[in-house]
Amino acid sequence: MSEIKEITDALKQFRDARNWLQFHNVKDLSLALSIEAAELNELFLWKREDELEKVDQLKVQEELADIFSFAFLIAEKYDFNIPEIIFDKISKNNKKYPIEKSKGNAQKYNELK
Repeated sequence: MSEIKEITDALKQFRDARNWLQFHNVKDLSLALSIEAAELNELFLWKREDELEKVDQLKVQEELADIFSFAFLIAEKYDFNIPEIIFDKISKNNKKYPIEKSKGNAQKYNELK
């Protein structure tokens, strides 16, 4: 069994033991993911460059775990293969951001020259 399937199964078991499937529609899972991402952002909000290394790493881990959890549950709703969709996106990004145009450049793909 893959680690991703193990994680997804554990998330579903946790959810199902609490009868939360009724609340886990794609809209609410997406909103929850966005809210957790905002909570991650909040850890860094208004921090100067020299303060970033002092951000509580345990809190960063917890917020990332929440983000990944909701993302995995959304993927499960659509029966997506997580490695496959990530590798597909990397392939698309390789085309949108060719090394010779994008290396060391933070411009969006449609602004690359």
